[in-house]
Amino acid sequence: MNILVDADACPVKDEIYKVALRHKAPVTIVSNSPFRIPDNPLFSRVVVNDSFDAADDWIAERANASSVVITADILLAERCVKAGAAVLANNGKPFTADSIGNAVAVRAIMADLRAGADGITGGPPPFSKADRSQFLQALDQILVKLARTRR
Repeated sequence: MNILVDADACPVKDEIYKVALRHKAPVTIVSNSPFRIPDNPLFSRVVVNDSFDAADDWIAERANASSVVITADILLAERCVKAGAAVLANNGKPFTADSIGNAVAVRAIMADLRAGADGITGGPPPFSKADRSQFLQALDQILVKLARTRR
């Protein structure tokens, strides 16, 4: 069981560390630029080059049924779901085989609307305390479920 984090814009890294320690789950932080991670053998950092989708490619190539992937990137989520990984958005909402198609479609529609620039701009709503709480609960539940299936 391992946690792979698309980390460059991830607002829940501290929460990931907290839950991972409780479950003794290894965490790999993947980013385009280096930053500090806690000094613990469970935590590792991979800095990829700054080419387009380098972090996504690294994560997708390693995602499998024993992985939990944390990302806000819907296209990366789709690749990881197809590889059998459990995938969580930063707000704790899971991406599943049943939901990923709709998420990809909505992403494409919103990109088209923004490209038209008819006053539609921006992205997701601001990250809230409720999102953080929901994320903690969802990650804990996924790790418990993965631990049960490994027995």
